[in-house]
Amino acid sequence: MIWSLVKIIVFIAAVAALALGAGWLLESEGGVRIVVAGSEYTLDPLQSVVGFVLLVLAIWLGLKLMGLLVACWKFLSGDETALSRYFERNKAARGFDALAEGMMALASGDGRAALAKAEKANKYLDRPELTNLLTAQAAEMAGDRKKAEETYRKLVENEATRFVGVRGIMKQKLADGDTDTALQLAEHAFALKPKHEETQDVLLKLQADKEDWKGARQTLSAKLKHGHLPRDIHKRRDAVLALSEARQILDKDETIEAREAAIQANRQSPDLIPAAVMAAQGYVETGQKKYATRVLKKAWSVHPHPDLAAAFAAIEPDEDAAARLKRFAQLAKAQPNDPETRMLMAELHIAAEDFPEARRALGDLVETDPTTRSVTLMAAIERGQGASDTVVQGWLARALSAPRGPQWVCENCQNIHGEWGPTCDNCGAFDTLAWKRPPNSEVALPGGSEMLPLLVGSAPSGETAVAVVDPSEPDDIIEAEDLGNPPSKAS
Repeated sequence: MIWSLVKIIVFIAAVAALALGAGWLLESEGGVRIVVAGSEYTLDPLQSVVGFVLLVLAIWLGLKLMGLLVACWKFLSGDETALSRYFERNKAARGFDALAEGMMALASGDGRAALAKAEKANKYLDRPELTNLLTAQAAEMAGDRKKAEETYRKLVENEATRFVGVRGIMKQKLADGDTDTALQLAEHAFALKPKHEETQDVLLKLQADKEDWKGARQTLSAKLKHGHLPRDIHKRRDAVLALSEARQILDKDETIEAREAAIQANRQSPDLIPAAVMAAQGYVETGQKKYATRVLKKAWSVHPHPDLAAAFAAIEPDEDAAARLKRFAQLAKAQPNDPETRMLMAELHIAAEDFPEARRALGDLVETDPTTRSVTLMAAIERGQGASDTVVQGWLARALSAPRGPQWVCENCQNIHGEWGPTCDNCGAFDTLAWKRPPNSEVALPGGSEMLPLLVGSAPSGETAVAVVDPSEPDDIIEAEDLGNPPSKAS
């Protein structure tokens, strides 16, 4: 309100000042005399002021017209002018509008529309790092693999977009199944951007598939360094890679290096069962049985496993059944109530022909947690205590429908493996094999009742024979033995 009042007062003052000035000029005497080509013009003071203002306005218009003519001449000759800048801004606005529309089409899954908008944006914009990226992604979505690869190669030529181009071609090679080329491209992309998490994961998987364990360990260390992997998970996975590297060295008969690598893997992750087994074997080969015993006991305290029992038995291969039973009692103390411990001690007592103690060791396992192995052991105990063939055959028939128990199962795809490996044979996932019960393990053996002749038969002496099933071999029956001397991995 006050500002409006101020403006009105200023306007009235200005009009009054002009009126006073005009009146003063009209009352003034004299004027301006102008002589042009013999003609004389006399102007009074007011006319002189008006003429001066018109002259200034004419000069200003003349200068502006001259500037416009100069700008048009420069525009026609190709020089940058305000006119050219106007057209360039208009062109850039159209290009960015097309780019935005292309990105929206790409996000909505319309590859053809996105490709058309990308071509339009490329026409208006001189920004290949933007338009080429949109063109490549739109071509991929539209199914034009050739155009997408050509565009990615253009991105590789530009230093600012090289990583995007290499990564795009890498994904195409992975989709085509060309893992060799994909591995080289992943290494190149990793060298360009070592902090990129997706590139690290792809490179690690490809290196594991190619059994490049040394390179995989370096990639894993980079994931830890850049904060993409917790330290405890890195420690576990590095142990898996070290163990795989040790196995590779062992295949080349370089036993010393393999032994050292296995020991290193076991120190990094004592609960890694294959690493503990290989480390114990390495200690036994050098006569360090005390260290082998310590390694296996520590692993058993974390996770009892048949392979650990077999490695523990191999420390003293020539001991008798009584000595072995006494030595294994120290191992069993770590996990006395674990089903694996109870079945192991039952096997050892059966080997020592102490069937009542074997029954006590097995306890109520066949009722509370029956598996093919525990039920088969119960059949061996019954036979050893002189039970009738009907009772023994009843237990064996029950073993047909009992679950197989823990096995090496991929936690990613639930595929069952006969032995441990760093990667899943089915889905290729890294470090996903765990010793646990399969999700669907109700049927222990294939073929149902058709397998009965393999489990129950007549021994030469008329005694019943039992097929002893190894839980680590999901599809095979290992061997058939007389119940008077049942086999055991530990014995």
